[in-house]
Amino acid sequence: MRERTQEEFSVEVTKPDAARQAQSTWSRRSIAARLEVIRRFRHLLVEQAELIAHAANVDHRRPVSEILASEILPLADACKFLEREAGRILAPRKLGWRGRALWLGGVSSEIRREPFGVILSIAPSNYPIFLPGVQVVQALAAGNAVVLKPGPAGLSAALQLARLLHVAGLPDGLLRVLPESAEAAQAAIASGVDKVFFTGSASTGKSVLAQLAPLAVPAVMELSGSDAVIIRVDADLDLAVRALTFGLRLNAGQTCIAPRRVLVARSVATEFEGRLARALAKCAPAEFSPAQSAKLTPLVRAALTQGAHLLAGEVSADAPLLGPLVLAGVSPDAPLIQEDIFGPLMGVMTVASDEEAICIANSSAYALGATIFSRDESAAQALAAQISAGVVLINDLIAPTADARLPFGGRKLSGFGSTRGREGLLEMTTQKVVMVNCSRRRPHFDEPQSWHEGLFLAFLKLIHGRDWRTRFAALKNLVSGLRQSNKQN
Repeated sequence: MRERTQEEFSVEVTKPDAARQAQSTWSRRSIAARLEVIRRFRHLLVEQAELIAHAANVDHRRPVSEILASEILPLADACKFLEREAGRILAPRKLGWRGRALWLGGVSSEIRREPFGVILSIAPSNYPIFLPGVQVVQALAAGNAVVLKPGPAGLSAALQLARLLHVAGLPDGLLRVLPESAEAAQAAIASGVDKVFFTGSASTGKSVLAQLAPLAVPAVMELSGSDAVIIRVDADLDLAVRALTFGLRLNAGQTCIAPRRVLVARSVATEFEGRLARALAKCAPAEFSPAQSAKLTPLVRAALTQGAHLLAGEVSADAPLLGPLVLAGVSPDAPLIQEDIFGPLMGVMTVASDEEAICIANSSAYALGATIFSRDESAAQALAAQISAGVVLINDLIAPTADARLPFGGRKLSGFGSTRGREGLLEMTTQKVVMVNCSRRRPHFDEPQSWHEGLFLAFLKLIHGRDWRTRFAALKNLVSGLRQSNKQN
């Protein structure tokens, strides 16, 4: 098979008819045949991991080792999960007689999962391999065609993904890569897609939904986060400090579930802040972009005016913000921590109790993830049950969410629906129920008779009556009613 150039994978506007024709043929392939392409893609991804990592690092901002660990490895894991589990997840599910209503005797039912058709994946800029890559392979495994709109600076990575899938044997027309512009996504929606998977900010997500609503196109939205981290009085402070330092450093803080609001027990707050300040002093400085600085500087200055103080970072009148930027003593209602921040910035607040921590954690308009640090797992589990978030971690941060078996998604302004895992794969399909009646009788086709009312009342009480006396009396009435109907017939 000839290996196409990168330019051949990129088109300005996807031709929906060509995609649908290719998808129709692809969906008729067995799931095993589709997964064989994904298996070969996984092997190629590993063999060319360094090349792909460099394609995802066009601005040379991230260590290649970080890209390998945070993007290539979890994408390979996601492929292997599909190879192992997709056949079972997507297989038709037959319902037997157990649990079937008596009045449905003779009817057999089957639930099938079928592809939507053409999936549009609108990807973010922060993880240009992992996030769109998982959506692409899940969509293809489910039998869809895919249109991929990469995020800013993500075109090179997207083209590399398309190239590897082509070499792995993916038929032409099943994956198209659009330019990075928002207009490209808008044109794709207008041309006709069957479902949209959007990953990005809440504000942009709302704009996408506004375009989809008149077309009644369904969507999965993975939107902004403002994650809370609760540090209980019994927490391992060294572990918590290491985790938060990692969360601010990873991808320069540009991770949707990076820590943004730290809620620390008052009795250990001073010690915690001292340890955190010393750890952050050792971190390499990270300069915020001009756009980020313009948005955040007024909010940082307002928080400082209201009594917060800097633990780390620099705020200058004539230069971009310098991170990691951590403010302590922040008010829970400060605009700074109500925003969907995308960078190495975090606010620390003290709380008097677990109840206060939960109240503040749940007060945000965003509900993507949360973390709890505690040596008491039972207490942490009890807190986890009260937090409104799509994922809650205990004594860890960010990394475990890349488990290929797990779904990922948020609540409130953090979006809806799932990507990844079993649930993410099922989001790529729509259900179809097929029912067969093998009995000879179809009493529901008959014209209603006056005596049917008593018969149905007796049947209802027999099946759903409160106690055995009610059900026994209903049985007698039902038998009597049936005898009467037989005489009339």
